[in-house]
Amino acid sequence: MTDDTSPSPLNAAGLDGLLELMARLRDPDGGCPWDLEQTFATIAPHTIEEAYEVADAIDHGDLGHLKDELGDLLFQVVFYAQMARERNAFDFHDIAAAITEKMLRRHPHVFGDQTGIDDAESQTVNWERLKEQERKDNTAEGDRHGALDGVSRGLPALMRAYKLQKRAARVGFDWPDAGGVFDKFREEAAELEAEIRTGDHAALEHELGDLLFTCVNLARHLGVDPETALRHANGRFESRFQSVERAVWEQNREVGDMDMAELDTLWNLAKSGEN
Repeated sequence: MTDDTSPSPLNAAGLDGLLELMARLRDPDGGCPWDLEQTFATIAPHTIEEAYEVADAIDHGDLGHLKDELGDLLFQVVFYAQMARERNAFDFHDIAAAITEKMLRRHPHVFGDQTGIDDAESQTVNWERLKEQERKDNTAEGDRHGALDGVSRGLPALMRAYKLQKRAARVGFDWPDAGGVFDKFREEAAELEAEIRTGDHAALEHELGDLLFTCVNLARHLGVDPETALRHANGRFESRFQSVERAVWEQNREVGDMDMAELDTLWNLAKSGEN
């Protein structure tokens, strides 16, 4: 006998099925209590986490995992779209239409008659020029448009530092080469060292922030994405530390029982083992 009280299956597969699933989850009549409680603000941290998990899957070259993580990230977009739809603000199709229109506008060399965009570098320059024009068009008449306007404060600090520096560099506020940044790095490191001796915590935070900001600037001048560089450094630290732990356990000891000289020897062995 069929249970007529059981929920009906989804009527579509693919994207339409996902949209229907999301609507069901948010349905006040029989939806999921957790999903119903969510807001744009509560979902935002999950979106950031999912984006980083996509990057991690790419780092590991795991396409199966990448497919799953991209699905999780797509679900975040669908979640926002459903909440906006409930407010009669916009829906998923509006989102898709808006990004399609934007991409058409920003690729005039593909979808229009613009010429001279022959490589990725020239496209990057043109892309930034088009974005700058869009920002100016959206600035109220009579207002000045600053070079740093529009850099989201919601970005992770490392990423935001990189974007702020790129924007400033586009209007000429930049070191001519990495040598000047290295000099600045040494200057900031010396200032931090001086503050360490004073013990002023607020001053320490200030100088450490300046040093980190300079590290980001150095990465930019060297053509290295600082977020990627730090993520890879995190991975190396994790791998090396786990190797140290295993070596310590093989001696029937604990990491906390060993002095730093012993641990440093094991660390260097783990580091050399990578090569």
